[in-house]
Amino acid sequence: MREILGDNAGNADLTMLLDNGVDLHSYQPTAQDILKISTCDLFIYVGGESDGWVSDALQEAANKDMKVIDLLDVLDDAIKEEEIVEGMEAGEEHGDGEDEEHEEEEGPEYDEHVWLSLRNAKVLCEAITNALTEIDPDHAADYRSNLTSYGEKLDALDAAYQSAVDSASRKTLLFGDRFPFRYLVDDYGLSYYAAFAGCSAETEASFRTITFLADKADEFGLTSVLTIESSDQKIAQTIIQNTKEKNQNILTLNSMQSVTSNDVAAGSGYLSIMESNLDVLKEALQ
Repeated sequence: MREILGDNAGNADLTMLLDNGVDLHSYQPTAQDILKISTCDLFIYVGGESDGWVSDALQEAANKDMKVIDLLDVLDDAIKEEEIVEGMEAGEEHGDGEDEEHEEEEGPEYDEHVWLSLRNAKVLCEAITNALTEIDPDHAADYRSNLTSYGEKLDALDAAYQSAVDSASRKTLLFGDRFPFRYLVDDYGLSYYAAFAGCSAETEASFRTITFLADKADEFGLTSVLTIESSDQKIAQTIIQNTKEKNQNILTLNSMQSVTSNDVAAGSGYLSIMESNLDVLKEALQ
């Protein structure tokens, strides 16, 4: 958002609702959050099961001219269903078995981690730009120019990811954790194994899952087991202890689900985090 606003960012009051490090799947809005949403000009949310509270909040909105962007709706056919791959714990999604049963009746559950694809990010930035130009037409040309510049940066990083994967000696990732990176690996033709799906509420892996993942690490000669940010790394450590060599590194890919405004103020941004993730990916695929 700040990249699109550019020099006009100082004239905008930006609020990050998930600003206390809480995971996307666990977030529930406070009364103050609902009030903030009710009066804003532009509200952006991911969509999907984790944002089930949004429809009620929008019905009570005081600003009836508010622009609303549902990221899953923007991507439409590009969104993917949640995936259970071989060896993965097929536990309850979002920690509620009744919800899971309801989801099966109503339709598929979608993978909400759409921002972890640079290609998706470019599409979403265009939707944000379109909304900003309607809200603030006097600066429409600025927003369009900023979108072009930022899009070029996204394209360059996308090309760097593809180059890294093309030249890598391995094409498989192994996660001792949840796996929210399906959009990323699909963009570049990578395969993966993981303890849990991206939206899983599970925290304990069975011995079957541990041994399966350890065997896969041995089979593919993997030098690393990955986790996401804020992981205690216990599952990754147990996987490594059950491999033949027991010498794999633990690496962390940042899924950006716990970024705070303090992180942003300290210089963290979408591009910088994805650049850091590229460095981790390169090491994991060696």
